[in-house]
Amino acid sequence: MRRSHERTTTRTALRLLALVGAVVVGTGLGACQKTPLRKDDQRSQFDRYDATRNERAPAYVQDAFGRRQPNLRGRLLGND
Repeated sequence: MRRSHERTTTRTALRLLALVGAVVVGTGLGACQKTPLRKDDQRSQFDRYDATRNERAPAYVQDAFGRRQPNLRGRLLGND
């Protein structure tokens, strides 16, 4: 009876170790992705025109709560 208890404990420990390893690897792989909008990426066909005239939309804006948020709307839609 004692051997079966040791086997069960060993299996449980190995499963837990495999789970922790999978979580660590998954987290590490997710951190290697590029940011969706980088500072120097062209945003539209008029981006170079706006950049030369210093009319480029800011990369980040403050929301109503004072938090810094990416300016997706301003960067992708342009200024109309």
